[in-house]
Amino acid sequence: MGSDFKDLLVEVYKKLLEHFGKQNWWPVDWEYHLRERTNPFDEVVIGAILTQNTSWRNVEKALERLKAKGKLSLVWIEKVTVEVLEELVKPAGFYKQKAQRLKEVAKFIRSTKGGVPRREDLLKVKGIGNETADVILLYGYHRLEFVIDKYTLRWLKRFLGVEWDYLTAKGFFEESLPPNVPVYKEFHALIDELAKNYCKAKKVECKRCPLARDCRFRREGVG
Repeated sequence: MGSDFKDLLVEVYKKLLEHFGKQNWWPVDWEYHLRERTNPFDEVVIGAILTQNTSWRNVEKALERLKAKGKLSLVWIEKVTVEVLEELVKPAGFYKQKAQRLKEVAKFIRSTKGGVPRREDLLKVKGIGNETADVILLYGYHRLEFVIDKYTLRWLKRFLGVEWDYLTAKGFFEESLPPNVPVYKEFHALIDELAKNYCKAKKVECKRCPLARDCRFRREGVG
């Protein structure tokens, strides 16, 4: 992909930010952690696992159950029985699988003793793929790892007409954007907001989209 779109990518970010405003993602219940003396970082990791293959609304239900009957804490998750954990995370779906993954990632992260794990080591943890690893690194450790999800890949296909795999798309964003953690966080969240409101899977709403003028999908008269 040439430099023209790399320049345009920064403009896309500015337009989305102007249209939607700051998203301040990843959502964390700061009051809860202050009250319980737990680490907000743990909620990012827990949410990154729970959000796999489900909506954020379902994740929120599971998080509320954890807050009410357990703890949003990797220490607690490592110690609690898997049966109790399964019951609490049921609203997020695939609860047996996710309970086990939570225990695996809790054990791994606690083994780092506060250090920042390498991306390749995170990927060795059972249940952690590219997206989950990058969520943990970007939003938890504030490292320069752009997160790609299904919304981003859908938008790239329509806006640019490209069908890229995860790592190709990730490389494109990281090569095109300034090395800025807040920008990475906001841009990822803004693309998700665009996809949920306008660039939907089925009912596309191009006419109201803030990026309609530059979109290949729109120019070709589709949607």
